[in-house]
Amino acid sequence: MSRARGPGAGPGRGWLLRLVIAFAFAQGAVSMARPAVSYRALALGADETAVGVIAGVYALLPLFAAVPLGRRTDHGRCAPLLPLGVVLISGGCALSGVVSSLPAMAAWSGVMGLGHLCFVIGAQSIVARQSAAAEQDRNFGHFTIGASLGQLGGPIAAGALISGGSGALGRTSSLALLVSAGVCAVALTSLWRIEHRRTPGAGPGAHKAAAKVPVTRILGARGVPAGIFISMAVLSSTDILTAYLPVVGEHRGIAPATVGLLLSLRAAATIACRLVMTPMLRLLGRTALLSTSCLLAGLLCAGMVLPVPVPVLAVMLAALGFCLGAGQPLSMTTVVQAAPAEARSTALALRLTGNRLGQAAAPAAAGLIAGTAGAAAPFALLGALLLVAAGLGLRGGRATRASSVPPEPTPVRERDQADGASLADRSRS
Repeated sequence: MSRARGPGAGPGRGWLLRLVIAFAFAQGAVSMARPAVSYRALALGADETAVGVIAGVYALLPLFAAVPLGRRTDHGRCAPLLPLGVVLISGGCALSGVVSSLPAMAAWSGVMGLGHLCFVIGAQSIVARQSAAAEQDRNFGHFTIGASLGQLGGPIAAGALISGGSGALGRTSSLALLVSAGVCAVALTSLWRIEHRRTPGAGPGAHKAAAKVPVTRILGARGVPAGIFISMAVLSSTDILTAYLPVVGEHRGIAPATVGLLLSLRAAATIACRLVMTPMLRLLGRTALLSTSCLLAGLLCAGMVLPVPVPVLAVMLAALGFCLGAGQPLSMTTVVQAAPAEARSTALALRLTGNRLGQAAAPAAAGLIAGTAGAAAPFALLGALLLVAAGLGLRGGRATRASSVPPEPTPVRERDQADGASLADRSRS
């Protein structure tokens, strides 16, 4: 199987920049919509538990669709999933802003989540196919900068629209959702010729090869389960932070515009982490960087339960954003390099399935905890998840190093016998 040309090989490099731009608009729309959905649900009479359920439904449809979509991209082109994702995100955002019942909001939030899944599976598979193995950490890091850019601008825009508009909270949050639909549609302008025409896994015999790789074999590959759990813990942290910081802000008297700025500060710190990821990898190595960042993020999440003033909260969120920045790109590389070569898109889809499972279960659990122990209590749950992820990252790194130890040298007597047999074979030929 031939290797696809990486982004550093000649004139094809522009695909990565355009993919980052498209991802920034798509993620920006989602990052606008998620807090806007929470504020609109509150305006419609939802309590903390209902907000958690709506946030969980966002992940429900993707939970069942991820693996079939991954199977498809293992033996076909990835690019068609990108415009499909944009259409579903835009539709989910717009319709979440016009319906007036909580069940309908939950349903269209699920459509939004399905669109985000389509876009991310297609985009991650393109990066995996079109990047050489030595470039994957860097290219996945650059790719996830698009997500961070969206997470940086989206909450600021949502907070400004919700706080600055004239009218009730329900009306201004609806406006933010409609604007987010238009923001997502802009992503379509960067998707032309995003995928090379010839990429591994797109040949006529690839379907048969990909279909023979069972999910149990993919999950049994060393490094894949740890990468999936780490990704789930990191994304659940970002997701619950986005959904529940508005609730915490309402309880502590923090204005929606300030909440938007705090969420964007977290995203800016994540971008900073990904910009300096290459030197950090050289300094620490993947295992140490992954486990240390999860450990510090877990401690910071647990600390957010404390009713600290806004300036201290801003410092904590900046540090938390920096620590969370390493988990996603490094878990992508871990899963891609550990999975069978003919099922890498399916492995990435399993990783996204774990993400969506976390996004479905964690907000629902967070809603129950918030309903009984207070709005800030879900952050203690996130702290525990991230501490477990840190342990798995450290254990997985040790197991990988142990499996990479070179075999013991063959004893001299056995080596001489093998050499003699080899010479005899060559003389007969």
